[in-house]
Amino acid sequence: QVHLAESGGGLVQAGGSLSVSCVASGRTFSTYAVGWFRRAPGKEREFVGGISQTGGKTYLADSVKGRFTISRHNANNTMSLQMSSLKSEDTAVYYCATAIVYSDYVPTLPGHYNFWGQGTQVTVSS
Repeated sequence: QVHLAESGGGLVQAGGSLSVSCVASGRTFSTYAVGWFRRAPGKEREFVGGISQTGGKTYLADSVKGRFTISRHNANNTMSLQMSSLKSEDTAVYYCATAIVYSDYVPTLPGHYNFWGQGTQVTVSS
């Protein structure tokens, strides 16, 4: 069982930057791939990006590539999503999630993730 807690959401102007973080409980954090998803009002949940167990592989959705960065720190069970050049369409609730994997890769489908945080709101004003 893994408990995830996001923090760092808030209101930012378009073009600005914001970071959201996620802390995981449990002693096996380093064995999970981790991902970020978001859900905007009236839209389906969307994969934003993810990072493999070791941190050696990252994958970002085309909509955020070049603007967002993902990192993780296995020593303290944390992962972060750094967002820059934010747009109004980035407004959403952002969720972190962990996936049980058996190799160093990044799942992109929600169904591959086993544990989810409660989410944190990111609002970008235009």
